[in-house]
Order: sequence, then C-alpha cells, then structure tokens
Amino acid sequence: MKRHHIIDLIGALFLLTLVVSGCTTGQASATGPREKIVFCHEMTGPAAAQLKQFASTFNASQTKYQVVPEFEGTYNEAVQKILQTHGTSASPAVFQSMDVSTSELYHAKVATPMQHFIDAEHYDINQIADVPRAFYSQGGNQISMPFNTSQPVLYYNASLLKRLGIQAPPKDPSYGDITAVAKQIQAKSKGKINGMTVEEYGWLFEQFMANSNEHMANNDNGRKGVPTAVNFDQPGAKKAMQWIQDNVKNKDIINFGSGSTAETNEMAAFLAGKLGIFMQSSADISSLTAGTKDKLGICYFPHADGQKANGVSIGGASVWISNDKPKAVQQGAWQFVKFLVSAKNQAVWEKVTGYMAINKRAKNEPC
Repeated sequence: MKRHHIIDLIGALFLLTLVVSGCTTGQASATGPREKIVFCHEMTGPAAAQLKQFASTFNASQTKYQVVPEFEGTYNEAVQKILQTHGTSASPAVFQSMDVSTSELYHAKVATPMQHFIDAEHYDINQIADVPRAFYSQGGNQISMPFNTSQPVLYYNASLLKRLGIQAPPKDPSYGDITAVAKQIQAKSKGKINGMTVEEYGWLFEQFMANSNEHMANNDNGRKGVPTAVNFDQPGAKKAMQWIQDNVKNKDIINFGSGSTAETNEMAAFLAGKLGIFMQSSADISSLTAGTKDKLGICYFPHADGQKANGVSIGGASVWISNDKPKAVQQGAWQFVKFLVSAKNQAVWEKVTGYMAINKRAKNEPC
C-alpha cells in the first residue's frame, strides 16, 4: 500500500482520539572516538529492521556519535530494565517506552525532559502532531518525544461481507452494530466463519473506558500526581464488559485468550478468512493489507449503544533520554531523536510499519 493511501485511510482516525553509554567506545572517527549511544527498543519484524536502518543512516551522516540499537523484549520487559538499570553502565542513553508507562517513568524521574533540548536550540516542536505531542507532555512541557504512534481501530473483512451479502458496519459503530454484523457472518457462512473476537488485552479495556469518557486511575490518570487507585466499576467499563460477556454467551465471539499468541492467532484467522471482525492497533494496517487480497475495512473503535463516542487514547510509544548519562551522550541522543521524528523518516516509518507519521510535514515527503 502506498504511503499516501495509508494516510488517507487512517488520518481521520488520528483526530479521535513515555539509551545510554555502553561498555565500549563506539567506532572511531576522523576526529577521535565516537560517543556510543545505546538505543533500547521493543520493535520486531519490519519495524526492527527499519530501526536498524535508521541507526545505520544516522551513523553515516556524522562522525560524533555511534547509535547502537538493542532489542529489549516486550514493552513491559523494557520498562523494568529502564527502572532497574538506571544509574548504572547498563542503562541506555535513549529508550522507547509504551504509552501506558508514561506516568510511571515521569514520576520515576529517570529521564531528562525533552523540553530541555527543545528550548536549548529552539526546536520547532509544532511540526509534531498535536495529539501525540500533548499525550507525552506534562504542564505544557514535553517530557518525551512521540515516535511510533497508533490507536485502536475495528477491522473487518470488507470483501467477505460483500460475498456474504452483509452491509458493512457504520464508520462510527455502536456495540449493537458490531454484534449484528457478527451474527450475520456466522449465520450466512453456516458457522464456518467466526463473527468477531475481542482480545483479553488491558489496552483495549482502557480504550473502552476512554471512549466512554472515563479515567482508569485517579489523579487525572496520573496527570495530577502519582495514581493511588483505579476504578474499573464505572458505567462505561461495565457496559463494555457486559457487551463482551453477552456475545461470549451467545457464541458471537470466539475467544483467542490473551498475550502475544492471542493476537497472532486472531490475525491469522482474519487473514485466512475464518474471522470477520476484530479490534487492534492501527499499526497492524500494513501487515493486514500485505497478508490478504481481500479488501480491508476499518472503522472507529465501537461505543456503547445510545452513547456518543468520546474518542480513544493513542497507543504506541515515545522515546526518552536518560538523565544518568554525561551531557555529551545526552546531546547525541537528542540528535538521534530529532533524526527519528524528521518528516522524511516519519514518512518512511509509516510506509514500512503502519504506524502513523507524527511529523505533520511527512505527508509531503515522497517515499
């Protein structure tokens, strides 16, 4: 899929809606040894390959710094490494961390606020899209830099629905709208195709609450202080869970469980034409369009019947600069961060991975 087509496909969705000097010296340059900048990330597949390419291109573009990408496992595993190694030689200079760890890392005080570097050189932060920029800000100050940004969407097999004579769900569907389509899929396929699934995934539960204008944690979801309590027993959360429970009982939902295996299996079933509807990250668009000849349908994350959608929270991750490294290393990390979020590289990133380009100027870049 061409990049401009991807932008057209997910641009509207975007509106609805938290590495370090290593052990050895980096590659020598003409003026002396380079500063080694270890970049801790959690990307796999095409995204990991592209990060490696970004590092290689950055390293070749100058002679002061040597960026070394290091895969650190899942988002949760990486967060623990950041917290446990901070202040030691094992910590990274720049690191990637998922959206939901923003408050945790902010209050842990392990990073130099990105605003420090922005102010020091009058960097034009307005080139970064407003929504992700605001998400990773606190009190008007940028604490980390948005990087791989996504949001939850609902996917359906448009070609399958057409073959079965089923009308596609509306652009902004309610729970009832989705259930109705799922029932028709199963009925018209005589049970050979599962109607839908909802992965047992905390991020999706958070999105159900956000779309009902509910906070998961107190203190404004951690914006006004360290969260001390959660409240899952709110009307919107209960409606979402009741909807899922009813569909499970009526066998309108097939349960793939939780974890990475669940997501892999649901996507495999979808691509094989054995599943009609599921909800996941918008970053899956590239994989889905490349994996099937069927037309991919995408609409907003569903909302409760009789209730207007509030909009969802962004997903993905941002990049942070560790505050336990020398100023020279932090400056190198900043140079690499700017490189990652440049218009040209964000255009490439969107095309290769399916994540939404967070630089407003990326849409003007040929790639």
